[in-house]
Amino acid sequence: MLTLHGFPFSNYYNIIKHALMYKNIAFEERIAYPGSPELMAVSPAGKAPAMTTDSGAHLTESSVLCDYLDDAYPQNPLYPTAPEARASVRQLMKITELYLELPARRFLPAVFGDVQFDEETKAEIRSTLERGVKGLNALASFSPYLTGAELTMADIYLRYALAIPKMVGPAQLDWDILASVPGLQEWDAIMADTDIARKVDADMEANTADFMAYITSNAS
Repeated sequence: MLTLHGFPFSNYYNIIKHALMYKNIAFEERIAYPGSPELMAVSPAGKAPAMTTDSGAHLTESSVLCDYLDDAYPQNPLYPTAPEARASVRQLMKITELYLELPARRFLPAVFGDVQFDEETKAEIRSTLERGVKGLNALASFSPYLTGAELTMADIYLRYALAIPKMVGPAQLDWDILASVPGLQEWDAIMADTDIARKVDADMEANTADFMAYITSNAS
């Protein structure tokens, strides 16, 4: 059985967890926090998520795990068959990561600590986020999913990647990023209204206190 290593507060962990559940792949979870001996044992960078395969191999990096799951477990596919369509899904995933999740993540020290950001830095981060918004506006169809009628890995990736921009945007930039992309709010509601999403969100909420305690203890 596959083992998913990491922690439910992590949006990247939840990308993989959602994909596993959607594809009906049996797996077990082992809670391990960044830099812990448990996570370092399966992830060279000590990052979540990591996965141990049935053969005992350890794999890391969310996009790698997404590809692996669809290659190794073809049921309920999350990538189209046609090469160009597959590339379109991966293109949206890359835009999501590089221009939405990662720049917004720079604000997390303000969420978990007392770090203040100057206006120049805020403007720089917003400029990168606007590139992501531009990419979604140009490439996403929201009919009802990002690339059409079928749910793909790009939808799962974006749902959890948006957690950070949604968290930091209003407080740090006075900006609701969902309102910047026509159709994104409706898509976000559709993505949240599934049993899988509700289970993942509930587990994330349940893990919050433990994760915050870990962060606090390791910051002191």
